[in-house]
Amino acid sequence: MARCLKLAGKEIIIETMETKQRILLCEDEESLGMLLREYLQAKGYDAELYLDGEAGYRAFMKGHYDMCLFDVMMPKMDGFTLAKEIRLVNQEVPIIFLTAKNLKDDILDGFKVGADDYLTKPFSMDELVFRMEAILRRVKGKAKKAQTVFQLGLYTFDTQRQLLTMGDVNTKLTTKESELLALLCAHSNQVLERELALKTIWIDDNYFNARSMDVYITKLRKHLKSDPRIEINNVHGKGYRLIVPEA
Repeated sequence: MARCLKLAGKEIIIETMETKQRILLCEDEESLGMLLREYLQAKGYDAELYLDGEAGYRAFMKGHYDMCLFDVMMPKMDGFTLAKEIRLVNQEVPIIFLTAKNLKDDILDGFKVGADDYLTKPFSMDELVFRMEAILRRVKGKAKKAQTVFQLGLYTFDTQRQLLTMGDVNTKLTTKESELLALLCAHSNQVLERELALKTIWIDDNYFNARSMDVYITKLRKHLKSDPRIEINNVHGKGYRLIVPEA
């Protein structure tokens, strides 16, 4: 990708590298999956193919993807269940279903579990790419507006710098502390479900990770103790609630 700059009245062309957008493709019909993967790669995407829902879920939890393309009828974990699991940890990544199930109820079920679009087979690959591009443009526009600084009473929390500031006192948070506080801020004055926090930050919601999260909640309470209006409350059987004064 070329970028043009003017310097001392002269135009200078600077070549910049553009990161390919990563696509998680789950399709149990291997020949179709390989054809789709190759087509998407030819269009400039970094597409990865998995032949069942469980393999796709493991891949998603280990890496970062800009979009998911899921067949519905897959072994081990169907596309709808896969989308539900992914929506527990990521509310933003776009999901498109590619399926032969074309009944109205099936389409509605797809949107209910968090799909952004739904294409019935057979479909045009050109149409698929056009739909992908339209969704990715919307997501990119929203990402530019994503909040990175939160006001928590007397504190200012900068998620990018992992810095909690109160007056002249700056507290540098660890990565885990920062990620957990950012998640609490995104759900301020609401319940943050334990399962969502564990799968988002610790990947797995097992017993040991749950205990680890409790330790980090205690650390965050200590960091925030100088403003008595700020509280992190346990919500029995559900999770935590960050209480902040309304602006």
